Amino acid sequence: MTYSEIPVKPPLRVAVVEDDHTVRAVLEILLNGSPGFTCAAAYSNGEDAVTRLPEVNPDVVLMDINLPGISGIECIIRLREKGFSSLFIMLTVFENSEAVFQSLSAGASGYLLKNTPPAKLLDAILDVYHGGSPMSREIARKVVQSFQQPAANPATENGLTGREEEILSCLTKGLLYKEIAGKLFIDVETVKTHIRHIYEKLQVHTRSEAIVKYLGK
Repeated sequence: MTYSEIPVKPPLRVAVVEDDHTVRAVLEILLNGSPGFTCAAAYSNGEDAVTRLPEVNPDVVLMDINLPGISGIECIIRLREKGFSSLFIMLTVFENSEAVFQSLSAGASGYLLKNTPPAKLLDAILDVYHGGSPMSREIARKVVQSFQQPAANPATENGLTGREEEILSCLTKGLLYKEIAGKLFIDVETVKTHIRHIYEKLQVHTRSEAIVKYLGK
């Protein structure tokens, strides 16, 4: 079923969270210029979205992942914690499986690339509104491939979770907190919280001590 075939009571209220001014403007124009749609709000960062989206209460939110400050994934998590029930479609340039699963786990219903044609984007919004979970062909393929891979052990023998192992691995490579946050699509404060838990579990107090213990030296 496509945009022209699905009946919907106009207007379907859609919010946009996108830091790129041009992309945000194009999406606003597309939504406001398409029958049955309206752009209910547009924000350039996750902090504004977390604060103001609950008041707007749109039907669907188009959410970028790589936002300045808190990521789009973290933004969804914080909004869900507030009881925000609107539907989310991740609209991003990222194709990697980890970002897909983090997005879906956070509460997103769809995951599309930013180069999705306008008509297909409108179809996807309607699809989500009517209970679907749209994904681009490339993303769907990656999801299938990930399901075909052996599942990772959620906790290691040292008590670290899979996420904590990822962060500790990043520390061994010399990555800064901000770089780790960007790599894993979480905010810096979340990285700090995980590292605090890592130190507690490994019974260490510094990065170097954690790395030495992790590497078994």
